[in-house]
Amino acid sequence: MNKTVNVVAGAIVSAGRLFATQRGYGDWAGWWEFPGGKIEPGETPDEALRRELREELALEVRVGEEVARVEYDYPKFHLSMRLYLCIPEGEPTLREHSAARWLSKDELEAVRWLPADIEAVDTLKKFL
Repeated sequence: MNKTVNVVAGAIVSAGRLFATQRGYGDWAGWWEFPGGKIEPGETPDEALRRELREELALEVRVGEEVARVEYDYPKFHLSMRLYLCIPEGEPTLREHSAARWLSKDELEAVRWLPADIEAVDTLKKFL
């Protein structure tokens, strides 16, 4: 059995568009994802998401409702992801990703989403 990695991710929405980031490293470099990361011991999902978005994007957010929960088996691990609607306070600055885009509802399929993330894309259309 592969180990389970618990992560939180932000569906950052502003002006009817969703913020997506492109991975610049690792096995999935070039694929697009919702920004976020691992929940550290002792952190709540809310705290972990705020920390990850500060680290990755120098961005403060208001964390809203949980909009999706995804369980996905990657070859090397099982991903358990909680996706939260986030309202940005300011503009994101890329610190770890190779690219980013604000996607309108009609552009959501224009990028190659990570397999686990694509499961949540349809759910997010109602928020755009």
